[in-house]
Amino acid sequence: MSSLSSQLPSSLVGLDRAALKQVLANIGVAEKEQNMRVRQIWSWLYVHGVQEIDKMTTLSGALREQLGEHHTLERLTISEKQVSEDGTRKYLFKLHDGHEIETVYIPETDRGTLCVSSQVGCTLNCTFCHTGTMRLVRNLEPHEIVGQLIAVRDDLADWHNNESKRAVSNIVMMGMGEPLYNTDHVITALNVMSDGDGTALSKRRITLSTSGVVPDIARVGDATGVMLAISLHAVRDDLRNELVPLNKKYPIEELLEACRAYPGLSNARRITFEYVMLKDVNDSDADARELVRVLSGIPAKINLIPFNPWPGSPYECSSRNRIMKFADIVNHAGYASPVRTPRGRDIMAACGQLKSASEKMSAAERKQAELAAQRLSQPVDIRE
Repeated sequence: MSSLSSQLPSSLVGLDRAALKQVLANIGVAEKEQNMRVRQIWSWLYVHGVQEIDKMTTLSGALREQLGEHHTLERLTISEKQVSEDGTRKYLFKLHDGHEIETVYIPETDRGTLCVSSQVGCTLNCTFCHTGTMRLVRNLEPHEIVGQLIAVRDDLADWHNNESKRAVSNIVMMGMGEPLYNTDHVITALNVMSDGDGTALSKRRITLSTSGVVPDIARVGDATGVMLAISLHAVRDDLRNELVPLNKKYPIEELLEACRAYPGLSNARRITFEYVMLKDVNDSDADARELVRVLSGIPAKINLIPFNPWPGSPYECSSRNRIMKFADIVNHAGYASPVRTPRGRDIMAACGQLKSASEKMSAAERKQAELAAQRLSQPVDIRE
């Protein structure tokens, strides 16, 4: 017997072409018509952003009625939206099974960047990252990954703008979870988002960030052509083992070899190395010089990230002067090393701070002392 959930109408939003074709086959559309109908539905979903099947006017009334009997254009549910004083928006989305994920939109003068999640929770246990303190619940399905973009475009009224005026122009897979522990679904989703006949985001404006799942790095590059970012954060295996425990499985040398082999790597398609600045942990002049040495020969940009505090975190952010001295060493070696301006700190939307609202509430209840200490800390805000 079918479960109740399997009998409920399912949403078409976020589906790829293969899934849409299967939808049409399931409702009896002739095979010779399916490709044409997929193209029409694709345009309505990802160019026009319609929210009702009846508005897909290039489809016959009978086909719209058939689709409406089994499917909807329902979006991810926004449980909560917070807007930072700097304009950053953080969305808490509730999924069909009641689990929650967070997505962040960062407006800038020359772009609008959407930070997208790939999992509910995380399994990496990176010690400087709030999300890493969550348990992993499950991988997101492709439609749930794409659905984050669709829902934010709805909220920003971003459907009828031309390419130069889009509110969302860039995607970074840097939200909750490790994308390369959900590689198949992430590949499908990224190819939907970069499809030239749909949302048409440039592959040069999509960046996947991984903590270093070495076996899938080349695969995702071949399959998607997107830009790559590596959450490095340390230049010695003993320290990186502590900060990023995945390093015990894929140590630095092995990770950097995979980076050197990344498909399409060139001076025009550099890898971004992310390096969170932790006071008296990884921020010495010697660390900066070793960073330059280990990245030798890799076309790279190095993003220095002031540590963003969260309740109970064991680290402090490096001082402004220390960060600038570190950056000087890297810059003088010929690497671009911008210091990332923290965004959305007042709504816990900055790098390493994502966690569902329910999880944060329980953490707050358990760790009142740590919260009090965190309120006393002064965040470092360094402009590029």
